[in-house]
Amino acid sequence: MNPLLGHLQPYPFERLRQLLATTSPNAALPPISLGIGEPKHATPAFIQQSLVRAILAQPSGLAVYPSTLGDVGLREAFARWLSRRYGLNLDPATQMLPVNGSREALFALTQTVVNPAWGPRATSDQAPWVVCPNPFYQIYEGAALLAGARPYFLASSAGSNFAQDWDRVPDDVWARTQLLLVCSPGNPTGTVMPMGDWKKLFELSDRHGFVIGSDECYSEIYFRDEPPLGSLQAAAALGRKDFKNLIAFTSLSKRSNVPGMRSGFVAGDAELIRSFLLYRTYHGCAMSPVVQAASIAAWEDEQHVVENRAQYRAKFAAVTPMLGEVLDVSLPDAGFYLWAGVPGSDTDFARELFGLYNVTVLPGSFLARETQGVNPGAQRIRLALVAQTAECVEAARRIVAFVKSRS
Repeated sequence: MNPLLGHLQPYPFERLRQLLATTSPNAALPPISLGIGEPKHATPAFIQQSLVRAILAQPSGLAVYPSTLGDVGLREAFARWLSRRYGLNLDPATQMLPVNGSREALFALTQTVVNPAWGPRATSDQAPWVVCPNPFYQIYEGAALLAGARPYFLASSAGSNFAQDWDRVPDDVWARTQLLLVCSPGNPTGTVMPMGDWKKLFELSDRHGFVIGSDECYSEIYFRDEPPLGSLQAAAALGRKDFKNLIAFTSLSKRSNVPGMRSGFVAGDAELIRSFLLYRTYHGCAMSPVVQAASIAAWEDEQHVVENRAQYRAKFAAVTPMLGEVLDVSLPDAGFYLWAGVPGSDTDFARELFGLYNVTVLPGSFLARETQGVNPGAQRIRLALVAQTAECVEAARRIVAFVKSRS
């Protein structure tokens, strides 16, 4: 058995299941879960119809082996979307690939990039670093460990937005870093990285040679007038038209409410894409032609994205002021999470809320690792506002009542 598996920690949702296992929820109230970030808005009918047409076509999309590179039409759809969204001009033949959702791709790219026996640093205490945000999406940690690297968890800067403090990373860590994973808009914080941060990271990458993987799967759910800045967009604005050592990840799951399709793409440095394609050819993770057909339809349409974003804006506008009366919480830059400060222990808060009011939330400490003696997720909870507005408002009403009952 691969001994590296022993380094993996339970996923946050398994830890949540264990936390709540001995607590009986209030049966007088219907359950409401804000724990898992799974989109609940209706899948657009035209995407479903595209899937059906692809299945029924002759020859059926199920009758052929898919290409790892993906259909030319799919990659051209990626390129058109990047042009509309960010004003970019990437080559569909060399600078992008379809992936089965961003989670799969984040894991696979890490295996492609990391050299665990890099130079003389082959011993465990000198293994290469994969630098990760903190709090973070747990696939970053698992991918690093199973690639034979060590995850280095960033410290957050002072303040409530949980921006990453790049200046607190020691030079000797940057020197051994092979991959930096960033998430903007962030999960769970909703923070969007500004241009100044991208400039700093590109300079560090040039100096030390590490790859930057930018997880941008929440980019289309935002609350400001300006859409979130993307990594490729920042690179192009800074004159980095070849996107050296940069790969961006995006997905249809949140944008188009199709998490079950497992469809997204990566784009960026053509040399990295070439190596990633080689890995994926052996990994056997080509996207189904049926999913490719539906994905083309989804990437070509923006109206359903505008409507989806409007639903989230209305929901957050209703819920955030309610919770702001009793918790340390404010409207994020983007994403569909509220990252709320709570009085006392976040695990006690989640367990008691579940027992008394039948509302499930995720303790923030489950989404972070202790850094310099501090877990940045402690005394925080993540609320996934993915259900319909009425249900989220009812959950907020119960949370307000719960907090007031404890004071």
